[in-house]
Amino acid sequence: MSPEDPEETRPLLRPPEARTPRGRRVFLASFAAALGPLSFGFALGYSSPAIPSLRRTAPPALRLGDSAASWFGAIVTLGAAAGGILGGWLLDRAGRKLSLLLCTVPFVTGFAVITAARDVWMLLGGRLLTGLACGVASLVAPVYISEIAYPAVRGLLGSCVQLMVVTGILLAYVAGWVLEWRWLAVLGCVPPTLMLLLMCYMPETPRFLLTQHQYQEAMAALRFLWGSEEGWEEPPVVAEHQGFQLALLRRPGIYKPLVIGISLMAFQQLSGVNAIMFYANSIFEEAKFKDSSLASVTVGIIQVLFTAVAALIMDRAGRRLLLALSGVIMVFSMSAFGTYFKLTQSLPSNSSHIGLVPIAAEPVDVHVGLAWLAVGSMCLFIAGFAVGWGPIPWLLMSEIFPLHVKGVATGVCILTNWFMAFLVTKEFSSIMEILRPYGAFWLTAAFCILSVLFTLTVVPETKGRTLEQVTAHFEGR
Repeated sequence: MSPEDPEETRPLLRPPEARTPRGRRVFLASFAAALGPLSFGFALGYSSPAIPSLRRTAPPALRLGDSAASWFGAIVTLGAAAGGILGGWLLDRAGRKLSLLLCTVPFVTGFAVITAARDVWMLLGGRLLTGLACGVASLVAPVYISEIAYPAVRGLLGSCVQLMVVTGILLAYVAGWVLEWRWLAVLGCVPPTLMLLLMCYMPETPRFLLTQHQYQEAMAALRFLWGSEEGWEEPPVVAEHQGFQLALLRRPGIYKPLVIGISLMAFQQLSGVNAIMFYANSIFEEAKFKDSSLASVTVGIIQVLFTAVAALIMDRAGRRLLLALSGVIMVFSMSAFGTYFKLTQSLPSNSSHIGLVPIAAEPVDVHVGLAWLAVGSMCLFIAGFAVGWGPIPWLLMSEIFPLHVKGVATGVCILTNWFMAFLVTKEFSSIMEILRPYGAFWLTAAFCILSVLFTLTVVPETKGRTLEQVTAHFEGR
């Protein structure tokens, strides 16, 4: 079937003319799917309290050295990159619901292996499995939620993906105060198990069912989620699912959203969020917050609060406005953070090591004052990131791709995100040696400026549009 065929371009699902759907089960289904991102966040945050716990143990108990601890924290990203590829394959072949059900297996298995670990290899193997599940969940959950939500609440529900991620991270930080690493891993099995139980009673997305020519099942899913199918026209017979082919990249409806999706994921990581998180504990110590756990929990609370704010205003403010506002806040905060490094390095009592936050042997008031500048800049950055560039790239990724290429396209975006996260984390220390710390953070401020310009000139507004209308926008219809 050609791209111009009217049966290809007609919307699969049409919203009611006179009223907005009022079904409440769409919120329950979204919550069930969002337990995947909650598990994802818990797996990411698990290493922060688990590594100190594993380092404190004395032989013959299992104990991590410096090298093993580094791998324990980082190997989850390798698993997640593989999970992104696997999730893209599963999305189109197994469907959205089954993909979410399947990702609970490596989540639970991974945490169970960690709980039963008798050596370092079991710990690393468990982390790799949870990373694989993270990659699948981070791809499939946003797509499932965007396809079951009606336009009036799609921003709210889609933003809850990132909200659940940061909530999972905060849960791991808080639980790490009272639980040692084995019991913390047991707790990690709870969210994916709950997701497995709830998702068994949730339907597949109507849009995916339509691509499989399961019209009655699609209408039944619609009635379950939205309360009624009244006002919907009989969907047209659609062409057989042809999958992704390189020739499709010539179509503006494919290459435009793909460029936008990849760019959003790249800019998200180039914003410097990982660098800020890397320096969080040192910054709080400089400002006399000696408890690093308190620093982690404080950062987590800020993330959760402002991500919740973004979710509540997403469908009113729109995606582009929040992205631009978020970018501007990050520009100012990263510029101030670079200024902090510049000022502290000009003081005579600073450490000469450019790779660490300078801490004087006997801090004087000026150092404490500058440290509070760093704390303020860091908190402002985290708040700004959480309002826009944290949740919105994931939301837009689930909205802008046509059905027949969504699996491959979202898989490429997820792979880009994890690759850029690895690259930025690995090379940031080298950049700091070349440009000095203040230059490195000013460079991230420059990337934030580019992200604002990219948002204002390229990124479309999807607020209030059906997914078919978003696709039609890229096709120029």
